[in-house]
Amino acid sequence: MPQTILTLSTRGQGLYEFTDQADAFVNTSGLEEGLLTVFVRHTSCSLLIQENADPDVRTDLLTFFRRLVPPATDPAMGWVVHRAEGPDDMPAHIKAALTQVTIGIPVARGRLMLGTWQGLYLFEHRDRPHRREIVLHLSP
Repeated sequence: MPQTILTLSTRGQGLYEFTDQADAFVNTSGLEEGLLTVFVRHTSCSLLIQENADPDVRTDLLTFFRRLVPPATDPAMGWVVHRAEGPDDMPAHIKAALTQVTIGIPVARGRLMLGTWQGLYLFEHRDRPHRREIVLHLSP
């Protein structure tokens, strides 16, 4: 069963598309049908399948999550205890808990079965740049 690890470098909070890398991994595997499991090996970022045609979607998602879970310095977050790694750390963990760290995508005819406007994204929740590892595992 083919497996690889992608390393993505982020520049701070945002959605980083890696659909092409995942599709290339599936294409070179030789497997025509199966399931691609995507797993991110971190607790302060997550994975999303989301529209990749209009960048306003990514902007609105970032704005929504910032409003939903503001930095620990915001008065509404006064209850936060975990602050050892900065005001973005615990909010990043909360955002990751609200989204997902594993996604399964069907594969047919050697291609990801994503919809026309769907893309695969790493959702970085931290302010600083990070190197994130994403495991791609393809099973028949």
